[in-house]
Order: sequence, then structure tokens, then C-alpha cells
Amino acid sequence: MPQGKPTDVPEDGLTTRQRRNRPLLIVHTGPMRGKSTAAFGMALRAWNQGWSIGVFQFVKSAKWKVGEEAAFRALGRLHEQTGEGGAVGWHKMGEGWSWIQRPGRQDDHAASAAEGWAQIKRDLAAQTYDFYVLDEFTYPMKWGWVEVDEVVTTLRERPGHQHVVITGRDAAGPLIDTADMVVEMTKVKHPMDSGQKGQRGIEW
Repeated sequence: MPQGKPTDVPEDGLTTRQRRNRPLLIVHTGPMRGKSTAAFGMALRAWNQGWSIGVFQFVKSAKWKVGEEAAFRALGRLHEQTGEGGAVGWHKMGEGWSWIQRPGRQDDHAASAAEGWAQIKRDLAAQTYDFYVLDEFTYPMKWGWVEVDEVVTTLRERPGHQHVVITGRDAAGPLIDTADMVVEMTKVKHPMDSGQKGQRGIEW
């Protein structure tokens, strides 16, 4: 896509503006790091456009503090105080589990994921946010805690103008087929290959 120009223009009866401003379903998947980072970068752009941001974090413990959360909560406060940017909602749906299976009762984790998905469905129906980040949401689908077909149908039929970005490894085939944009993160090189652990400001 040189210079950001589409390689093909469909005969769908839409104007360039209508086609350009369609709400998108985006998937960031693959084994390499950076999927969530890229999604939050897009959310920053969306916030700058005055869009409301809804983050649903499906990993790690509620005690886990990530830099993106602190930054977006600060942006939410800035919006409340000055009207700049958009409103921000940050929701933690995990109960101490992630793509690395953590100790704990499986049914509790499944119930937590199902509850998170139920809230997303309510927010989509109410058009609560303009831009959603469903962080690490591929795993509840992979483990059968949330039905893939239901997710795909709900996202395909979502009302209004709501962009959705889903992150996580092993994205389901039907989700990939339905998405407007799919990015696969693959590793070329990583500091951990030479024994270096993650560090503050880079990984969190």
C-alpha cells in the first residue's frame, strides 16, 4: 500500500469518505511481544480525536500494574478536568491468569471471562465507547470460556461507529476471517534470546 493508497477499490456503491470511515475490527496476534503495545498506540490516536476509549484487560491479576493503565487513567482525568481528548474506561477482567496458565480454579477464571464478555456486549449494544481494546481476549476464546461464533456475530453486528481491537496469541480462524485488519507479530530478535529479562519502561 504505497503512500497509504488502497490497492483495490471495490464497487460497493460507497463514496470514498463513507468507505474510509467504516468502523473497523482489528486483530493483533502472533507469538511476538508488542500486540497490546500496538493496540494502545492506536487507542492514543483515538483519544486524541476525542473518541471515548474502553479497555477490557483479560490477563494477569488485578494487582498487576501496567504503564498503559496509569497513562490512560491520567488521560481520562485530563478529559474530565479540561474536556481534552475522550473519556476513558479501564476494566480488569482477569483473576490472576494469563496466556501462561496460572494456578487457580478453572471455573472461576472461566466465569470471570464470561462476565467480562457480557459487559462488552452490553457496552457495544449501548454504544458506550468509540474505541475498544480487548486485551488478550483471544485466550478466553481459545480455552472455550467464550464462544468464538458468538463473539464474531456480536462484533459483526455491532451498531453505530465502534472500532474494536483484539489482542492475543492464536487468534481463532473465524475471528481472523471476519476482521478488517489482522497483524501477526513475529520475532526476528529479542533481548531475552541472550538472557536479558524484561525491564521497567520497556515491558511495563
